[in-house]
Amino acid sequence: MASDQENSQDANAPDDTSEKEITRGITIMKSIIRDRDKAVTYNVNWNADNQLIGSNAAKLASYIGTLVRTHIPITATRWSNKELGSAKDKIWTEILRSFNIEDTTIRKKYILQLAGKRHRGWRTFLTNKYLKDKEKNFVEYDPEYPVKYAIFITEEEWVAFVAQRRDENFKKVSATNRERASNPTYAYKKGRLGYARLEEKILDETKSDATSLPPHVLWKEARVGKDGTVRDDVQHIYDECETLSQSISTAEDQENRSVLSRALNVPEYPGRVRGKGHGCTPTSLYKNPRRRNPSNQEVMETLQALQAQVLQLQKDNERYRCMEKCSSQLKETSEKASINCQNKFPEGISSCQLYLSSPTYRLVGKGKVHNTSGDLLHHRPLPDGHLKVSVDVVLDKDALLPIPDIVSETTLLRDAIGSFVAWPLDLIFIDDETPTKPASKDKGILRHNESVASQKEVFAQGSQQLSQKIGSRQKNKRDLPVTYLPKKGAFVPRYQISLETLVDSSDMATAGAIRLLDMEEDIFGYSCTETIGKEDLEHIFRHQELGVGVIHTYIRFLYDNFMRGNDQLSNRFRFVSSSLVNKALICREPDSCREYLVKRFMASSTNNLYLWPYNSGCHWLLLAIDPLKEVVYFLNSIDGEWTNYPDMKQLVDTSIKVFRSQRQARVPRTKSSNITWIKVQCPLQRNGIDCGYFVMRFMREIINMNQIEIPITYFDEYKCAHYTRLQLEQIKEELCQYFIEKRLISI
Repeated sequence: MASDQENSQDANAPDDTSEKEITRGITIMKSIIRDRDKAVTYNVNWNADNQLIGSNAAKLASYIGTLVRTHIPITATRWSNKELGSAKDKIWTEILRSFNIEDTTIRKKYILQLAGKRHRGWRTFLTNKYLKDKEKNFVEYDPEYPVKYAIFITEEEWVAFVAQRRDENFKKVSATNRERASNPTYAYKKGRLGYARLEEKILDETKSDATSLPPHVLWKEARVGKDGTVRDDVQHIYDECETLSQSISTAEDQENRSVLSRALNVPEYPGRVRGKGHGCTPTSLYKNPRRRNPSNQEVMETLQALQAQVLQLQKDNERYRCMEKCSSQLKETSEKASINCQNKFPEGISSCQLYLSSPTYRLVGKGKVHNTSGDLLHHRPLPDGHLKVSVDVVLDKDALLPIPDIVSETTLLRDAIGSFVAWPLDLIFIDDETPTKPASKDKGILRHNESVASQKEVFAQGSQQLSQKIGSRQKNKRDLPVTYLPKKGAFVPRYQISLETLVDSSDMATAGAIRLLDMEEDIFGYSCTETIGKEDLEHIFRHQELGVGVIHTYIRFLYDNFMRGNDQLSNRFRFVSSSLVNKALICREPDSCREYLVKRFMASSTNNLYLWPYNSGCHWLLLAIDPLKEVVYFLNSIDGEWTNYPDMKQLVDTSIKVFRSQRQARVPRTKSSNITWIKVQCPLQRNGIDCGYFVMRFMREIINMNQIEIPITYFDEYKCAHYTRLQLEQIKEELCQYFIEKRLISI
């Protein structure tokens, strides 16, 4: 009985192939090991698709198989397992010792992918030889331990491997794959040659200058037998590929399905190219990588950004709802009130203070409220309960706008200087809550429209009253700032006192009264009118932060008193308008800012220095730009760097480059992208108020020196660490004297 069982078992056992095995031997590539010990290395070649070719390609492939059998256990089921990382590194290191291969990511990836194929082939070989019979069915008996491969496989690994292969799930997968591969429609007939070496062979035999062949050409050649005949169905697929290749672009071939996949009517697998073999990817073939999928970290960062945007939108929506509720309550209390022309404010333009109520009730800025019927904000109706306000001065640099500007995406008050915003009615306060309109036409807003005779008459009447008021003002010294008290040999700001007296005695004493100062085209390159309100003058009298109107008025003073009638100065120095180019407009309308600067630069025929007072939101600084020499002088009274103002710097650099292009200037290559920025060691301020006064004095001294090139250490005649209060008072005196002489303020 036992004998019959043994005979039955022997009948089911695979044939003894020990003789063939001894003849074949184990591939361990001893020659490579001996050459390695002699410091001999092998050269390998790569084709245009980054595939391994050349005389040593087969040797390297066999050596990779030996290293895989040595370092990777047969129980490893997934090649991507991180636990195999150290073993893979050993394989790569051993290969670099014997073969001249670049130690790059793309080469390492190719070699390790090839090693993965060798590992799968090694496991398949063991399965077919020891676990299956001739009909390729799994045997029922326990297979013997393959002593021949004991140097690669331990007995424990073999037992575990056999258990893995006898798993029912694996058997199902194996049967499916065997069925699919048992009868291929278009059989591959080149054995171990592979597509890459087949391509190399064809190019060598044809002596072609091409570096690669189309996939469908290789696919056809790989299915030609030893007799050289081509089956009809293979030729039919090839002919269809030739027809499709004439009508499908390379981009369409890459993004959808390749020509060969279309002809075969089969899906294209990601990361591979049908008919090109191992290592060829869409990236290497088409030289245009497909868009990769984002990593988990990138997805999380995008998700967090979207969540933050949603949260901000929810906050904005809640704010808008509260504002609509407040505006509806306001409309109920005053049915006669107009949305754009409120009764509590004087009609027209009035200087105002801007408050916020959250998180604390506080003054955040100053500007002018425009209370005119039917007024629009950026071509849109104003929200209920709001008025249009122009921002001149920011007192809280972190203050948010009550309603963010959707057009410019501005949310901070400091970014809205020089532009218009919507402000809640209950948070706007003018200087005088009971304004009165001018009593007569002689006290109208547009003083420059009066006749010369009427202005002289009013000024003559005011001179007599002025002397009386100055005398009374000096008797009551408490009305003057302490620094203005006249002492023996002390500076007395006579023009400031005179102008302040004129303001108190004129219609400018009432809120909403303004003066309009005409700005000629030669000053900023376009004709405009500058608005001066009572608050602008108060800033000068009380030595407070200055707005755009005061800075531009001083520029008009410099033009009238230094440059008008002086061709040398007027041709050498030009000005840039802070109303057309400022922080808010650079963010909202960068193209219009650039166009204005380029237009100003194009107006110059000789070397010009353009003086640009720039307001960064709550600070004034001066840029002196020489567009022809492409030099920008940076004068900052708080010792900051131009890198702190990236939007401003980018605008200036771009404008100079456009100017260079429009005038067709030839610039050396070494300077084509290098515009020179020079930080001038100018006097520095010692508080947070004086920046506007420093900028005005900088402009005066630059024009007075009549030099386009500004020394890095500033002019010797004006060099100092800080301006004294007296030096700043001199600037204010010039301004006040100019106001009086221009008859801008009359009584």
